[in-house]
Amino acid sequence: DNIDIVLSELDAVANIDLVSKQIKPDHKQLTFIRLGTSGSLQEDIPVDAFLASSHGLGFDGLVHYYANSESLSDNEFVEEFMEAVNWDKKLPKPYLAESDGELLKKAIDLGFYSGVTATATGFYGPQGRILRLGIKDNALNEKLSMFRYKNMRITNFEMETSGIYGLSKLMGHRAITINCIVANRFTGQFSKDYHQSMHQLIGKVMEAYL
Repeated sequence: DNIDIVLSELDAVANIDLVSKQIKPDHKQLTFIRLGTSGSLQEDIPVDAFLASSHGLGFDGLVHYYANSESLSDNEFVEEFMEAVNWDKKLPKPYLAESDGELLKKAIDLGFYSGVTATATGFYGPQGRILRLGIKDNALNEKLSMFRYKNMRITNFEMETSGIYGLSKLMGHRAITINCIVANRFTGQFSKDYHQSMHQLIGKVMEAYL
């Protein structure tokens, strides 16, 4: 997993003495800001909108390989989600990891949408896309769209956020993911020029965060 490689090696550069191979006594906190593209799972979030991930809902199982990660999966949100969507127990247990609150507030103050980002292990079958191979749950995207927990809903689908948030939480770093919505999975709309939208997003984020 590229996210596992990138975050682990950046953390190592910041917090391990690469000569002695010893962990440095003073922890250095890093800030990760990821910009990307994503598909919306909610009809009211249009293409070319900007969306900050309040949480990453991981279907990839990455954090389960690390110690002290139990709270990310042993919580009420995950339990209710698994029951609501009839989660296949043969798959890794989902986990929920939060963004950094201060970084998220800046995005919301910019007028960006926010919500829970479902993080898949792949682009096609894991996100409900069908080419030649069939998929096990043809209704997964509808289930994700309809799920509610208190005031939280699943807003979009991609492949990076939960790993970034989960590892950042475990390593003591700050992270935020902001996506440009390039397609709406339920209205069937696609961005006509997402490159222009991405340039706008980059400008807004650089002005607000840097």
